[in-house]
Amino acid sequence: MDIKIDELLDKVSGHVEKLASTDTILGDEFTIGEYSCRPVIKVGTGFGSAAADGMDPKSKSKGYGGGAAAGIGVTPVGFLVARGEEISFVPSDKRSALAAILEKVPDLVEKVAEMKNKEEKEEKKEEKKEGKK
Repeated sequence: MDIKIDELLDKVSGHVEKLASTDTILGDEFTIGEYSCRPVIKVGTGFGSAAADGMDPKSKSKGYGGGAAAGIGVTPVGFLVARGEEISFVPSDKRSALAAILEKVPDLVEKVAEMKNKEEKEEKKEEKKEGKK
């Protein structure tokens, strides 16, 4: 049996190419109310091949073998969301959402500190008013 590794690799890489097309990475657009959404997907591919021949020392027979394989991984990343002229990216994985929340923490801490300072100033004003009476 004669295995043509080049032909086998061409067939395998052709199938991988079809699976990892632009249509796969940017999914079909859909609409929710006034928002147009398009899913964004991360695609990872890999393939390999091997071939060898050899001889069995006992039977003195020759053998030849080969093969090829491919794999593809698809992971949703998020959505491109458009409303009018505005376009934004909404991540779908938990780590990105957590990162977005953590990015807002300094602003939140600052606002809480401002509120606390404002309350303390108001309390001091009240104490001064009560001290004058």
